Amino acid sequence: QVQLVESGGGLVQAGGSLTLSCAVSGRTFTVGVVGWFRQAPGKEREFVASMRWGREGAQYTDSVKGRFTISRDNAGNTVLLQMNSLKPEDTAVYYCAKYRQGIVGFTTSPDAYDSWGQGTQVTVSS
Repeated sequence: QVQLVESGGGLVQAGGSLTLSCAVSGRTFTVGVVGWFRQAPGKEREFVASMRWGREGAQYTDSVKGRFTISRDNAGNTVLLQMNSLKPEDTAVYYCAKYRQGIVGFTTSPDAYDSWGQGTQVTVSS
C-alpha cells in the first residue's frame, strides 16, 4: 500500500506564497502519478496539478499556470506544490493522491486517483 500525507497549509495574504508537501510512503515503486486537488466549501473537488513519479510530465489547471509549481524533492519521497501570487479564490482544502493501478494517460478526474491524504487547509485573505 501507499500512504500520502499533506502538510504546509495556512493563512496567507493575497499575493503571498505557500509550499505544500505531500509525503509519500509505503510501496512507492507502484506510484505512477501524484496529483494535487483542492475543494472549496460547496464546490466539487478540482484538479490542480500532477506529475509522474519520475519527475517529468507536470500538468496544471489553467487557473494556476505560471503561479504554481509541482515538483519532487531531492530526497525523493515528497511531492511539493509551490504556490505563488496566491488569490482569495485559491482558498480550499488541498489534497494529494496517486493514480489508481491501471490508469494510463493524463486525466484530471478525481476518480482516477486513490490513497487520498487527509487534506491541508489553505486560506488566502484579500
